[in-house]
Amino acid sequence: MSKKTLIVFSGDYDRVMAAFIIANGAAAMDDEVTMFFTFWGLSALRKTDGAGAPSAVKSGLQKMFSGMLPKSPEKLNISRFNFGGLGRSMMKKVMKSQNVMSVSELIATAQEQGIKMIACTMSMDVLGISKEELIDGIEYAGVATYLGEADESNVNLFV
Repeated sequence: MSKKTLIVFSGDYDRVMAAFIIANGAAAMDDEVTMFFTFWGLSALRKTDGAGAPSAVKSGLQKMFSGMLPKSPEKLNISRFNFGGLGRSMMKKVMKSQNVMSVSELIATAQEQGIKMIACTMSMDVLGISKEELIDGIEYAGVATYLGEADESNVNLFV
């Protein structure tokens, strides 16, 4: 069995979607897949509108970062031609007409396939994101854990 690792740094809808398409494709080919979400990529793992997330004690800057970040994967902006969110809506409409899964559906498929998703705890601290704000079924670790996974991988991607 081969092993693949992906660093998801971007919080752009189209880039997160690409990362999950690659990860799901690799898992479908029986590869072991680890995705490490850091900085803006953590937004992809946020619960929809913070559902069920208790209010955490945050510094002023953490409140600002947390408040400015998208509250769910479906609210991520696209990397180009966003037009204040209109670009994302148009892209999602075309994707639906072409039977392309949404990011939320790709995340659910990744979980079903046993893809390991790790949230970077250092980035969570910096951005003021608590474990309760993120989806269930993920792991929490630092860069050393990711590097250990990457050392065993035959493919490593940065998205």
